[in-house]
Amino acid sequence: MRFAIKTSPQHTTWEEILPVWKEADRIDLFESGWLFDHFYPIRGDSAGPCLEGWIALAALAQATRRLRLGVLVTGIHYRHPAVLANMVATLDIISGGRLELGIGAGWNEEESAAYGMELGTPRERSDRFEEACQVLIGLLSQETTTFSGQYYQLTDARCEPKSIQRPYPPICIGGAGEKRTLRTVARYAQHWNFVGGTREEFAHKRDVLYAHCEQVGRDPKEITLSSHIRLHSDSADELARGAELIADLDQEGLDLAIVILPAPYTPAVLAPLAEVLAPLA
Repeated sequence: MRFAIKTSPQHTTWEEILPVWKEADRIDLFESGWLFDHFYPIRGDSAGPCLEGWIALAALAQATRRLRLGVLVTGIHYRHPAVLANMVATLDIISGGRLELGIGAGWNEEESAAYGMELGTPRERSDRFEEACQVLIGLLSQETTTFSGQYYQLTDARCEPKSIQRPYPPICIGGAGEKRTLRTVARYAQHWNFVGGTREEFAHKRDVLYAHCEQVGRDPKEITLSSHIRLHSDSADELARGAELIADLDQEGLDLAIVILPAPYTPAVLAPLAEVLAPLA
């Protein structure tokens, strides 16, 4: 079992987030750190403050030396995949090859409508996401990419310089749609993130993913399985509850527990959290 932290950059400040990441970087138990990619808070008052994830991640890459880092996850309709590919390659270079590429089909109707970003029907989102995965992989791994799809068209497109990680940074797809999303994971991802839930729900979605892997000829062992574990406070009882849930998911094959830290963020929670989690490592 491996462990990560997540600080959703909503209803918070840079001055809160930065010391948490610096402290996590000093604690070897934590493998990676994650933000989210939204423009409105998704919990509490949606009119509140929300830091932009990719800009914040670039700054955190410079403030840390060891942690792998990413956003869980980038809604693909927020940025053209050609723009995103260039962002990915640059940030992987800036971080010294520590980036994880978290992407998803998109879901937030409120912020999409407010900004005039077409979200589309569930089927349209899935179709667009499939195309975007192909575009990203092409741009990040090939000298030039030509692509003709319904949503994206590229002609001899380049993305230079390439990322440090080859052929490209690991792709993490978040979501649990059984017909489309998990099939896309089987085809393109190196990491699947379960948004969080019970042991039984995780096991069921895992089995669906593995069935898709068999259909496309993919070894499921190539895909890291992670789940969000939300802490509601930094109390001893809450830390123990989180560790118990992780232990349950470990029995079902969880590889990486991504712990959503309680707000307001403070580095003081990390040492006791690491102590509780260490026996599961």
